[in-house]
Amino acid sequence: MHVQETHWASAAAVAPGGKAMTAAGGNGRADVARTTPLRVDAQRNLEHVLRAAREVFGELGYGAPMEDVARRARVGVGTVYRRFPSKDVLVRRIAEEETARLTEQARTALGQEDEPWSALSRFLRTSVASGAGRLLPPHVLRVGSGESAAVAEEVRVPQQRVQPGGAELRLVAEEAAVVADDSGAGALLDVVGQLVERARTAGELRADVSVADVLLVIATAAPSLPDAAQQAAASARLLDILLEGLRSRPA
Repeated sequence: MHVQETHWASAAAVAPGGKAMTAAGGNGRADVARTTPLRVDAQRNLEHVLRAAREVFGELGYGAPMEDVARRARVGVGTVYRRFPSKDVLVRRIAEEETARLTEQARTALGQEDEPWSALSRFLRTSVASGAGRLLPPHVLRVGSGESAAVAEEVRVPQQRVQPGGAELRLVAEEAAVVADDSGAGALLDVVGQLVERARTAGELRADVSVADVLLVIATAAPSLPDAAQQAAASARLLDILLEGLRSRPA
């Protein structure tokens, strides 16, 4: 997962109801005039753009340009910008959707599995199989354990690193601040924390494993390979190995 610097805190929300938003310099009145006859097409284009963005960002990381998303969606880049006035807005939309999907998967595992280890392993297997880990917001990986941003900096996957220096420190500070106000990320951290605590209390999870470690497993056990069957096999094998590393051993 290749994540480049993104100003998460400055991303604006997409207009409610999926209404088209005009890119800077666009003709707003022309867009309004076309709204009614193209409503179905506009909705279809939005779905194509979101699907393409998930694929492109999943393969190339959030640093991929909007032009790549437009090409994958088979629409003009202007169409993408009418829905998402900046790349930050699109990135946040995709990240929020993936965070919500992971949260639901964790809640399902927590509610349907009585055994703590079974619940945790089910969540990990489901989330890795869905590929959601490749689209986890970087700030969730960095401060997922509730530690300070400086300490959590150590748990990022290697591909997420940006250039060291002032920009690096600003990015960590920005994303740490976003977590505090990100209810979606907070819900994910809370329910995964419950899975971790149950497994740890039952003596089935290593005492030193944190929520950040579990999220890191999800991010790293979902490689992006060109062949779907090969990718599924590689993910399953890697996850088996990582689960063995998470599990506690009798003294």
